[in-house]
Amino acid sequence: MASPLKLSRFYEWGRKIVGVGRNYRAHCIELGNPVPKEPVLFLKPTTCYLPEGKGPTRGPPGCTDLHHEIELGVVISGGGTNIPQESAMDHVGGYVLALDMTARDYQNVAKEKGIPWTWAKCFDTACPVSQFIPKERVKDPHDLNMWLKVNGELRQKTNTNDMIFTVPYIISYVSRVMTLEQGDLILTGTPMGVSAVQPNDELEAELEGLVSMKFTVGDKL
Repeated sequence: MASPLKLSRFYEWGRKIVGVGRNYRAHCIELGNPVPKEPVLFLKPTTCYLPEGKGPTRGPPGCTDLHHEIELGVVISGGGTNIPQESAMDHVGGYVLALDMTARDYQNVAKEKGIPWTWAKCFDTACPVSQFIPKERVKDPHDLNMWLKVNGELRQKTNTNDMIFTVPYIISYVSRVMTLEQGDLILTGTPMGVSAVQPNDELEAELEGLVSMKFTVGDKL
């Protein structure tokens, strides 16, 4: 008899990562993007996962401008389609702190050509994740302080109450587009302060009072 799947190890068996772009106003402004009226969605394959302690993060071949993006990740415990906002939180099993590592040079070229961002977001090790945080430990996902430092220098800091779209809204919206399944991860967007990392940089991040994590950048991007 097969062992039951552990939600805390979603990165081993979950089927998809759904990213939400431009969910913090200040981040939209810093990259010169309009503030969206609806969530901007993209996908990352699960081969992007990099659990803490499993090695460095690296950009795709030829990348010269790899950026960090700190995010609150929402782990889905119960799937569904057309999930109402009112019951959306019943589908949440827990949270993680995550990095949506982005090849900004690739993304800028894609924007100029009007083509998808796939190469910029979907490379191996592009989604470092912290230890799993059970839902019960988080009183309100919309009032969490999180920050990221590079080599000890603070680069990103925010409270999740600055998100444009709330967690229940995002879950409901995504489930109207695609079926959500147990073990899926939703990345809820990054605040302002994204910037480039260099080979061998040390990244440290924290959801205050809940979890912290450390990753390094490979000796080659």
